Amino acid sequence: MRVMIGFLHMAAPPTTRRPLVTRDASWAQRLAGVLTQRRVPPNGISLASLGFALAGGAAFLAATGASAGWRSALFAIAAACIQLRLLCNLLDGMVAVEGGLGSPAGEVYNDLPDRIADPLLIVPAGYATGLALGPELGWTAGLLAVLTAYVRQLGAATGLPQSFAGPMAKPQRMAVMTATAVGAAFAVPFGWDGVVLACGLVLVGLGALLTSVRRTRTILRSLESR
Repeated sequence: MRVMIGFLHMAAPPTTRRPLVTRDASWAQRLAGVLTQRRVPPNGISLASLGFALAGGAAFLAATGASAGWRSALFAIAAACIQLRLLCNLLDGMVAVEGGLGSPAGEVYNDLPDRIADPLLIVPAGYATGLALGPELGWTAGLLAVLTAYVRQLGAATGLPQSFAGPMAKPQRMAVMTATAVGAAFAVPFGWDGVVLACGLVLVGLGALLTSVRRTRTILRSLESR
């Protein structure tokens, strides 16, 4: 309790951070407080998120040639890895900002792994569909996911506040990918897992495209109104 109270009274996060409801959850505050007390470097937590993304992508790829039982298990593992990646994304900023353990290179560690982690998780899901156009679908969704972040950073480069608008920002993308992996795990006995994965990738791709367009329009309007 003492760790949590001390943690809550540290510096408030800057406005450039992604607004997250879970950041105020008591369990997140406690966990971040423990990590801060143990001096766990936030940059290491950021790199751990990349490791979980790599493990999740590997689980998707391994499912392509696996038996039905293993295929379901691998999809479940992929879903767990996605959530662990998000947990690291939550905690690295909390430990860095509220915990006061940030470093000058923290922005690089915070952002670069995310740009790699998205395609690491999304592209392999395309191969796991087993469908003819599955790989192309995975690559398209993965690249569009990266585009949303590029547009956000482009706006920041022009001096505008970063836009975390959706409908398919990172938390929403990963929520869809988690639900897709879980759904595919249950669909394996019926032979519909590939279709479930494909539908999830279509949703991620279209949502990411809409998000990129929406953010771009916001940037242009803001710049033209100056």
